[in-house]
Amino acid sequence: MIEDIYKDARSRMKKTVESVRHELARLRTGRASTALLEHISVDYYGTHTPLDQVATISVADARTLSINPWEKRMVPVIEKAILESDLGLNPVTAGEVIRIPLPPLTEERRREITKVVRSEGENGKVAIRNIRRDALHHVKELVKEKEISQDDEKRAADRIQELTDQFVAEVDEVVTEKEHEVMEI
Repeated sequence: MIEDIYKDARSRMKKTVESVRHELARLRTGRASTALLEHISVDYYGTHTPLDQVATISVADARTLSINPWEKRMVPVIEKAILESDLGLNPVTAGEVIRIPLPPLTEERRREITKVVRSEGENGKVAIRNIRRDALHHVKELVKEKEISQDDEKRAADRIQELTDQFVAEVDEVVTEKEHEVMEI
């Protein structure tokens, strides 16, 4: 029973770290990344469809993204979706190919992005602590039902805390990597 609680907490914490990684990948750094456009959806015959399902997105060079729509009529729709997004990017169309030059980030903008990175990291750590709280609650219920002893409860609590510390450190590491990436000129 305790092992099941531990495994569940571990898998949920692992998913939380992956979620933080995914959220941070969407943040703009000085380099071009296709993850930057993942959350953009376009109107495809009346249905909101993710951009990567109507076009091929690739990195042309370190500061340029290239979008090659599968249908010519999607070019203006994709341009409009990118302009309306919160990314502040200006697409340039050359025939059927849309290029998105990424301007270099100003020092002020880098600092703002760093604050967002830290905030996402903190959200991840809060989620991990909530998972710890849930796991400890389940262990306490087992003690109340007299299925495990108080010694087992103590050992389980220590083990869950070690797990929590491990994943919080992992989130800190991910945040530090992203901060260095953002501040890199």
